[in-house]
Amino acid sequence: MPDLLIELFSEEIPARMQKRASQDLQKLVTNGLVEAGLTYASAAAFSTPRRLTLTVEGVLANSPTTREERKGPKADAPEKAIEGFLRGAGLTRDQVQERETLKGNVLFAVIEKPGRPAAEIIADVLETTVRNFPWPKSMRWGSGALKWVRPLQSILCILTDEAGHAVVPLDIDGITSGDTTHGHRFMAPAQMSVTSFTDYEAKLARARVVLDPAARAETIWNDATNMAFANGFEVVEDAGLLAEVAGLVEWPVVLMGKIGSDFLDLPPEVLQTSMKEHQKFFSVRNPKTGQIERFITVANRETADNGATILAGNEKVLSARLADAKFFWENDLRVAKDDMSVWTQALENVTFHNKLGSQADRIERIAALARELAPMVGADPDMAKEAARLAKADLSSEMVYEFPELQGLMGRYYIAEAGKDDAIAAAAQEHYSPLGPSDDVPTAPVSIAVALADKLDTLTGFWAIDEKPTGSKDPFALRRAALGAIRLVLDNDLPLPLDKAFTNALSVVLKIEEWRGAAAREEGDAAKHYAHQVEVAEKVIADVRPNLLAFFHDRLKVYLRDQGIRHDIIDACIAMPNNDDLTLLVKRAKALSETLKTDDGENLIQGFKRANNILSQAEEADGVEYSYGADPKFAEDPAETALFTALDQAEVKITPAMAAQDFTTAMSAMAALRTPIDAFFDAVQINTNNQTVRRNRLNLLSRIRTLCLSVADLAKLDG
Repeated sequence: MPDLLIELFSEEIPARMQKRASQDLQKLVTNGLVEAGLTYASAAAFSTPRRLTLTVEGVLANSPTTREERKGPKADAPEKAIEGFLRGAGLTRDQVQERETLKGNVLFAVIEKPGRPAAEIIADVLETTVRNFPWPKSMRWGSGALKWVRPLQSILCILTDEAGHAVVPLDIDGITSGDTTHGHRFMAPAQMSVTSFTDYEAKLARARVVLDPAARAETIWNDATNMAFANGFEVVEDAGLLAEVAGLVEWPVVLMGKIGSDFLDLPPEVLQTSMKEHQKFFSVRNPKTGQIERFITVANRETADNGATILAGNEKVLSARLADAKFFWENDLRVAKDDMSVWTQALENVTFHNKLGSQADRIERIAALARELAPMVGADPDMAKEAARLAKADLSSEMVYEFPELQGLMGRYYIAEAGKDDAIAAAAQEHYSPLGPSDDVPTAPVSIAVALADKLDTLTGFWAIDEKPTGSKDPFALRRAALGAIRLVLDNDLPLPLDKAFTNALSVVLKIEEWRGAAAREEGDAAKHYAHQVEVAEKVIADVRPNLLAFFHDRLKVYLRDQGIRHDIIDACIAMPNNDDLTLLVKRAKALSETLKTDDGENLIQGFKRANNILSQAEEADGVEYSYGADPKFAEDPAETALFTALDQAEVKITPAMAAQDFTTAMSAMAALRTPIDAFFDAVQINTNNQTVRRNRLNLLSRIRTLCLSVADLAKLDG
């Protein structure tokens, strides 16, 4: 079986597109081969800035001959029906068979497709792939119609077996396939012919091209860390930058340069961001001081002066960049120390949403809500309000305008430089968190209050204007905001009633207190108008609260499912009172989940459901509710008496445990009922002929149901 080698050689492919492009090349070609009948043993794709490469091992030399039988219409069917059948089969009337069936004579077409040589199939598949390649952006060049991410220069396409190699004939808009490629653009640009993937990879390596991006990344990281260590420094890890730089070079040469002493007093994050975004440099830190003092750059060639000229040019360009950053930093510091309200006032001209006002309006809402939330999270209300007012001030700073990814962090620096409390400064950076499932959650009370206020304002605001997520669409990242709020509550173990928090947030968004004040001040029609506005706002609050709580519950299910808690367990807990207290709800769900993992817990659920079913059927048939009067004096069997005793003992444990929110103890006591309930059902008949005994037993079942439902709505559990 021959092996296939493909290389699409072009001008530089953007680093961010290379990995996906190599994956697409492998998928499109291999899928096309398989659909055409050519199976293969294995495939691998590689990329460099100038080439996409695919190697496919063990390809069939020919596609197999196929035989397909199609059943058509009856032999005496209308001519149009027969013509359509023949056209679809690609046959004439005398080429189809007429067979006798139970429904009469029917036409059958036997279509045989002879196998095709691998080279012919590969040429078709590769041309289709190249012409329809899913680049995020592509271009045309010259007078041709072909589109590619950058001008395509050559196509290498060969099949190799024991007898040697052969070029797969192919011509795409004047670019003909061959068995040649080029090495490094500067160090080995000559054309070279190859005979197989092994030969190709080896010759590229000698021509200063490392084909595998993972190998390039490993070389860069090893050389960078070793060079830094040898000079008493350490490289700041950045996986994203490493992958990008590996896509910028074919022959990585690591060089370390110095940062000018004038810039060493800049915050390390500013240095790191400026070097990464503008120059694609790695930051090198002094482990003794924590200060970034050097940088690592990766050249694409070896030079006679060992990179001295390259480093000198990079250091010169970096100095110009850092001079800008230093200018922004010093200007921003002057504003911060003088009056940060200049920045917050500037946000009055920045629209947050046309129905929700400006960023300044939003900041005032967040400040008011943070003050309300502060006592619930253990923060000082005045401090929380001030922190909320300053948390987004840095959005107007010159540094954040240049580097938006530094928002919050720069706010922390500026607020601290203005002499504010450390908790207020920390809130500026931490109130955006958590942004994702792996992001750290703020634990400082002021930061929690501002972060919660920020997310709740976003959620209640968009719910109030009916801009909710639909399907896969969530343009305002409301699912992420809800998950962030959930993690803030749960990770900090906050007893926060969401219903009250929603009401406070919606009241601020809808300006309900302003309307009330206006209604009280005005008279006549004006007073009626404002009173009507209050009624409208109150109706919106009443409609939004349950809807938004349901959304939180859905997000909570996703969050807890990843922790191994079943959706039906969460539903059983959501059905209980105080389900807007997420901390309480999750404690209940986790305790129930652990209980159900035991044999006693799982079997108790079956006993509860049996009791509930019998009781429900009896109540429906009799038209009464059996919920009073179970008396042990009417017990006829020892198992019945034992169940009364067990229920009394369980009640003594469950009632105070539930009051103390000790769900583990409550559910453990509930699980202990498994044995007496099983014994009771084995020993007695519920619907006995003695009506007094029957009523007593049904009331006993009611007591089981009431006690179990006091812990969770077990009726909602599956099974």
